[in-house]
Amino acid sequence: MNELELTGRARTHIVDLEQFKCGLHYETVVSFLAMRDAAREDGIDLGIRSAYRDFDTQLLIWNRKWSGERPIYDRAGEPVDRAQLNEFDLVETILFWSAVPGGSRHHWGTDLDLIDVAAIPPGYTVQLLPAEFAPEGIFGKLNRWLEAHLGRFGFFRPYRSDRGGVSPEPWHVSYAPVSMPALEALNLATLRRVLESSSLQGKAQVLARLPEIYTRFLLAIDAPE
Repeated sequence: MNELELTGRARTHIVDLEQFKCGLHYETVVSFLAMRDAAREDGIDLGIRSAYRDFDTQLLIWNRKWSGERPIYDRAGEPVDRAQLNEFDLVETILFWSAVPGGSRHHWGTDLDLIDVAAIPPGYTVQLLPAEFAPEGIFGKLNRWLEAHLGRFGFFRPYRSDRGGVSPEPWHVSYAPVSMPALEALNLATLRRVLESSSLQGKAQVLARLPEIYTRFLLAIDAPE
């Protein structure tokens, strides 16, 4: 991937999947569809809640959380009162669940947030919170299936455990053959340059902490097994 693709400012690496209403990196599509078919044999209807996300979309998510238009959560997935946070803590809290624009793995089209469509009760609104993937949660079966089968298809969970950065996200899977080289290619200087020219809210606080953010929230992942 080139710099524009890595930072979500171009989608020349993306193939649209109309069935799932999302886009994936062209090298990820076949492996995902094979995984979808295997899950279906075990009674799981794999759905994609989020896949490719461009820079502007990630920027909108960040800015709405910064302004209080969207809810924010602590590491355990509990709601946080934005008004009680100073700017330092607000940056930290947003980063638990949302990457800075330009630094999101979703820019690459290799990373997906997965759900089991067949397990969703009528009228239920999916939150993508840890409780849903707990053993007795609605996606407990999906969680166990992913744990057992992801690696067969080249996928892994980059946020499987708490490494002091992004909160654990059992729904988030990544296609290693493409995402690992992408992570290596996305350097701190590129990320800084992209953010400096953006309309990011809280920009001064983010840029002041960018080396820490890059290390804790981009590099600190669970590597593929």
